Amino acid sequence: MRALLAVAALVAIAGLAVAFSATAGPSPAQSESALVWVAGDAATPGERADRVAALVRRARPDRLLYLGDVYETGTAQEFRRWYHPRFGRLAHITSPTIGNHEWDNRFDGYDPYWYRRKGRQLPPWFKTSIAGWEILSLNSQAPHVSGSAQVAWLESALTGPGDCRIAFWHRPRYSAGAYGGAPDLNPLWNRLSGHAKIVLAGHDHNLQRHRPQRGLTQYVVGAGGRGRYSLHRGDPTMAWGRDDVDGALRMVLRPGHALLEFRAPNGRLLDRSRATCSPG
Repeated sequence: MRALLAVAALVAIAGLAVAFSATAGPSPAQSESALVWVAGDAATPGERADRVAALVRRARPDRLLYLGDVYETGTAQEFRRWYHPRFGRLAHITSPTIGNHEWDNRFDGYDPYWYRRKGRQLPPWFKTSIAGWEILSLNSQAPHVSGSAQVAWLESALTGPGDCRIAFWHRPRYSAGAYGGAPDLNPLWNRLSGHAKIVLAGHDHNLQRHRPQRGLTQYVVGAGGRGRYSLHRGDPTMAWGRDDVDGALRMVLRPGHALLEFRAPNGRLLDRSRATCSPG
């Protein structure tokens, strides 16, 4: 009888512990606010990339979105030399996407690196949630034509109500930089229109904020420390841009609202904008 009573007491204590852990605080997806930093093209040799990475680390973000490119070709050695010393300590809160520089070596560099950090194979596209927003990591290097596996997945991922979503990939759909826009990404853009508010990309080594296109505002965050690319000031879609400074994007997310700030490596504010969304 004593043994049965002891077991019952342990079960009751365990039940209270479970109940407390479930109610002690909101999950990151449900929290009232979250600090998210965005950086791209920052895994490259040099002090400039060091300063951009230090800016992100000092902020102690709740989430890091890394927009791709580990130079030169994304080998395992380059992940060890250029990515890991800068961002490795944030791996547990990082949502990455793959860039063109590591795409060809993905089976030796990108995939095993993230497998070791996450403890599982990282899907080529996936979604997470934080502070009332869905975050969708998409892949501008993998097939993304209409009818592709990626577009089919995206269609299924957008079945929920509202448009409180942020999508990111490597190559920008719109750009006033050296590469120009990428119309091949229209299948992703078209599916997101009406279901998301913000699109993030890197690849062009500068900082850009574009005017909304079909309800989506795109930010280019590619000035992570690599040689910068000049902007064409006459681009009709660009609302703001800088090609003379490195930096990253700071986002403060709350349910229904987002504050977005481009910041220089010393923390100086470069540009500020806001977005609102409908949870549905």
